[in-house]
Amino acid sequence: MKLSKVLHVGSVIVGLIGVITFIGTLIGGGDNLVFGVTKMDGLACAGLLILIATWLQVGTIHHMMLEKRGEIV
Repeated sequence: MKLSKVLHVGSVIVGLIGVITFIGTLIGGGDNLVFGVTKMDGLACAGLLILIATWLQVGTIHHMMLEKRGEIV
């Protein structure tokens, strides 16, 4: 399997986890705890997961361009 495909699959998985965490944090209970942490920590984790997914997509695009030119890393 090409590295770009692995990066793409990883990005999709991490992005979905980030979105689920974000939605879970917004819908979370009234005791201000979500997944055992505070809502602010949950939102920070969701933001970091979405940022990681974005950077994985940038890496995917970079590796696809390298593969297209034949400069496989």
